[in-house]
Amino acid sequence: MRYALVNCETYRHFGRLGLGAVFGSKLLKGIYISGDCDFPIPDRKAYNKVYTDIYKRMIETEAMQKYHDLGTPVNILALQELGALPTRNLQSGRFEMAHEISGEAFADHDLLRKVACAGCPIGCIHIGLLRQQFGPEHEYSWAGMSYDHEVLYSLGTLLGVGTRHGILRLINRVAQKGLDAIGTGVTLAWATEAAGRGLIDTRELGKSLAFGDVEGYENAIDAIVAGKSELARTLALGAAAAAERYGGSDFALTLGGNPVAGYHTGYANVLGQLVGARHSHVDNAGYSLDQKPRELSDEEIVDGLIAEEQERDALTSLAICLFARKVYDRPTVLAALNAIGIPWHEEDWVALGKRIYRDKVALKESLGFDYRTLQAPARFFETPSMHGKLEPERLRRLLALFNERLDAIRAAA
Repeated sequence: MRYALVNCETYRHFGRLGLGAVFGSKLLKGIYISGDCDFPIPDRKAYNKVYTDIYKRMIETEAMQKYHDLGTPVNILALQELGALPTRNLQSGRFEMAHEISGEAFADHDLLRKVACAGCPIGCIHIGLLRQQFGPEHEYSWAGMSYDHEVLYSLGTLLGVGTRHGILRLINRVAQKGLDAIGTGVTLAWATEAAGRGLIDTRELGKSLAFGDVEGYENAIDAIVAGKSELARTLALGAAAAAERYGGSDFALTLGGNPVAGYHTGYANVLGQLVGARHSHVDNAGYSLDQKPRELSDEEIVDGLIAEEQERDALTSLAICLFARKVYDRPTVLAALNAIGIPWHEEDWVALGKRIYRDKVALKESLGFDYRTLQAPARFFETPSMHGKLEPERLRRLLALFNERLDAIRAAA
């Protein structure tokens, strides 16, 4: 299973890059990390001042309110309004049942509680109640399923599943099997459309797949994990590999070989996922660039993506949650570093981000990755984005410009 994941702190996951598959190949069940030493704080007064400032900005301002209140599922209705919500394998940018599976609907009807990662005061992990009858006379089981925008997209809109209970069932099945939700949803969406086009026979997975059929998708997940048919074993390799084997690459929703996130906002989103180090929307936030008040030039898109990824590389090197990036601006980060005896200035911070970015590019290329061969499936140009239909020629120009910038980064090393 190439899209097996690694679970962290129950409700967080290392998902689409196949870390679970790597663990499995090494017969590794987990890694336990325990710190056993202290670091002296040279200036406790400065440390307490920075800590208090960060804490108050976390809980007393609007910076984190979105994540605590509805969480990222608030994006469902926003993207629906923009026509940027991938639906039924991105055959559309709007889903007629969006209101039924929105963050607001989950909060009103299914939200059980909110929990936080260790040491965090926000509580942005939203747990929904899955209640299922397993016997007569009102015999029920229950489970708490964490949900966010990406699972509501990948196991909801992308598969045409328009009920909250249906999505929670699929989240539960994916969690039981240890699979990445986005990888699973993208693969099943491709298989559903491929079956409709006669490229594959999904009865090999237990029953024919159809958009919106929760039971069919549950059976398919079980069959893919069991790997008892050639089709199941191929689907276990992901949508790109399945499309290469059976055809249908033009509607396999992968960028850089990785299943895509739940946005169809425009050029920056597509390019960002193609060239990001992890081919993730959170590498460089291309979806956010697309939502600027005015359309950006090619240079603004490419330079914006690179600058944002370098900034995020520096942030994540300090184990800073990207949900809190509005709190951890540069002055705050530098003040925190200085408070623990690391006397950095802004130029040091910028240099760190550039070095990490350059090292990631070098690592990928040393493993055979080629930025000059990247391309996007036709589906991204067929279905209108929030800015209308995208043009393949402009994406080619953007990729060429990105590679020029990458050449300059290599030369400056």
